[in-house]
Amino acid sequence: MNLLEDRLQHANGAVVLATIKVFLHLTMSMTDVHQQVYERIKAPLLTLVGAGSPEQSYSVLCHLHLLVMRAPMLFSSDYKSFYCQFSDPSYVKKLKLEMLTAIANESNTYEIVTELCEYAGNVDVPIARESIRAVGKIALQQYDVNAIVDRLLQFLEMDKDYVTAETLVLVKDLLRKYPQWSHDCIAVVGNISSKNIQEPKGKAALIWMLGEYSQDMHDAPYILENLVENWDEEHSPEVRLHLLTAVMKCFFKRPPETQKALGATLSAGLSDTQQDVHDRALFYYRLLQYNPNVAERVVNPPKQAVSVFADTQSSETKDRIFDEFNSLSVVYQKPSYMFTDREHREPFEYSEDLTSLTVGAEDPENVISAQRYQENDNDLLLSTSDKEDNGTRASNGSSTSAYNAPSDLISPSLISSQTPAETSLVNTGGPTHSSQSNFSLDDLLGIGVTEAPAPTPPALTLNSKPVLDPGTFQRKWGQLALALSQECSLSPQGAASLMNPQSLIRHMQSNYIQCIASGGQPPNYKFFFYAQKDGATAFFLVECIVNTASAKAQLKIKADDGTAAEAFSTLFQSALSKFGLS
Repeated sequence: MNLLEDRLQHANGAVVLATIKVFLHLTMSMTDVHQQVYERIKAPLLTLVGAGSPEQSYSVLCHLHLLVMRAPMLFSSDYKSFYCQFSDPSYVKKLKLEMLTAIANESNTYEIVTELCEYAGNVDVPIARESIRAVGKIALQQYDVNAIVDRLLQFLEMDKDYVTAETLVLVKDLLRKYPQWSHDCIAVVGNISSKNIQEPKGKAALIWMLGEYSQDMHDAPYILENLVENWDEEHSPEVRLHLLTAVMKCFFKRPPETQKALGATLSAGLSDTQQDVHDRALFYYRLLQYNPNVAERVVNPPKQAVSVFADTQSSETKDRIFDEFNSLSVVYQKPSYMFTDREHREPFEYSEDLTSLTVGAEDPENVISAQRYQENDNDLLLSTSDKEDNGTRASNGSSTSAYNAPSDLISPSLISSQTPAETSLVNTGGPTHSSQSNFSLDDLLGIGVTEAPAPTPPALTLNSKPVLDPGTFQRKWGQLALALSQECSLSPQGAASLMNPQSLIRHMQSNYIQCIASGGQPPNYKFFFYAQKDGATAFFLVECIVNTASAKAQLKIKADDGTAAEAFSTLFQSALSKFGLS
């Protein structure tokens, strides 16, 4: 390292980055020296950023960004180096905003947020949006929340639709994490007209607040009613879904004022052509039919503040990118296997081509030992050493929250000023079905629903002795589209039994589902299964990633016959749920 140190001052950026890569990898196992390396390489990298073309600056900034994400405290005093310059291209500005967000702490938050607020009025709309998001991210890190909330609320006074939309989304997230700020935020948000918000995500955030805090917003039921009247003008499914839930929440808090709006909302949702909207409206309708108290517990349970919002990139992915320092992986912010053809990839530590596996199709007791596998181009497979993130990926993408349903039913005193009909609707007695109740839910809400009986799914039977060689499996996996992606649970006994992965393979074989490859180490295991439809040539292929710590399994199912994928998924999950119980 002493011999190479003068190369850090070299005029050629490639030489500097190559030297830095050597320094970083040589000191990976020496924590103290590794931190000293970070301190030593800061100045050369910052010098490179300011010299040369914007393209070179961007490439160097990407490497700086990677280091900042790994050790933000070491760069916190250099925050001014990441301020946006007027001449910076948009792609450089966006990267600098991410870095400013990462290095914000107690000592520099005020200066950074002040700078970011200046960018909110930028003529470059994408950069203005990113700057507002950056302010919100810093607030979610619990730095100077009081001042930041005031700044965000000032954004709502700007007469710019995109500023208002982005700010409303951030205010919603802030209220989920800091419910104590609801009074100040709602006072400002309540003055915003929904007619002035054009972007779906901004309008959806406003509707969420109208439902969540309808008891504190005097006009909430009437604003929601006006939105329901203009249902056909709202073409975004996101807005309609939020509107359904908000009206339901408002109904349980202010029934007399919301009854009419609820009936109109459910009627519009049930006739909606969007499947998700229709299904949610039907779900709410059936909940109300069954028991209004259960409906309230589902729609409006007590909520805990969100403590952590999910990261979009796993720690292992970041480590892989760091291992490929001074390459395109850093610029693309993804490991090389995600953007290179298979023939050009370097072999990973845990990879082996599926074609090297052998299957004893004639011997049903033959179990394939734990082996590794290679990512293919159509479905880049996760490493089996993925952390527990595999069991916690949010189906809604962006955050994690905790909802605690009460242990007993809600108190019958929903509101004191109810009419007899409304009182019967929220009666806290046992389950109430429309055929047995002393009131008509349809009449009360002003709607009518004719429900067709649910079709009986066709029975699916599997071939007891399916035969599929590894080469054909790999070819089919690459060609077939993903039919289903689901998460299911294992029993505690099943999770414990996975100390011996072969026991799961034998169990699935007893259900006519064969394993063609498996691998992993605690707590993560990955299996590839296949099965064949009885009396047909159609195969079902399954990737099953099991996390024994969370007792969860992530399933990806591909099928020759897509119409039978759902039925096969039911069979597969049924077999998996019984693992370890016998």
